[in-house]
Amino acid sequence: MYRVLIVEDDRSIAELIKEKAQMWDMECHIAENYLDVMADFAAYQPHLVLLDIGLPVRSGYHWCNEIRKVSKVPIIFISSASDNMNIVMTMNMGADDFIAKPFDGTVLIAKMQALLRRVYDFAGGVPMLAHRGAFLNTGDDTLTYNGESIPLSKNEYRILLCLMENKGKIVSREKLMERIWKTQQFVDENTLTVNINRLRKKLDAAGLNDFITTKIGVGYLVE
Repeated sequence: MYRVLIVEDDRSIAELIKEKAQMWDMECHIAENYLDVMADFAAYQPHLVLLDIGLPVRSGYHWCNEIRKVSKVPIIFISSASDNMNIVMTMNMGADDFIAKPFDGTVLIAKMQALLRRVYDFAGGVPMLAHRGAFLNTGDDTLTYNGESIPLSKNEYRILLCLMENKGKIVSREKLMERIWKTQQFVDENTLTVNINRLRKKLDAAGLNDFITTKIGVGYLVE
């Protein structure tokens, strides 16, 4: 089931969109914290974002820009500010479509479905994992935090991917080694320790202190 994040401060419009989308087997979440839309985005990990321009505190332009720093998730703007300048600006900022208010609910759903099919029928899901404001993009193997990209080696990326896929659960050293090296040949356990330590130093340097927790004699986890 596709997840849709609705960032629209007119509650009646947001609820109408949610009701329509649910009729077509889409799951929806209406953002309420306009001071930190990215918190909703990280927690919900939507397949599609519907975004108004005129929002409290910060505009839809701001949040579109913030989302594009960490994700290529499809974004559709819905706004009554439908003059050519605003439409061009949204497209230039990375939006995928623009629908003017007032709009026909059936047309909106059709556009949402078409965009979701085009993006995910081939890609196979949301290429992003999020934790504590850090975004791991599985499409290009990058980690982003506070808008900054953190370079990862191939093994560091695989370690982080495995831990974030099992967020809140302890991952054993054996499972990590199997996931990273995928080989029947012997690999010294110290090699895993070295990779974990290097990854931790990069995370700490970026401000993600204690991102990975060690459970002595058991394994590692992010929580």
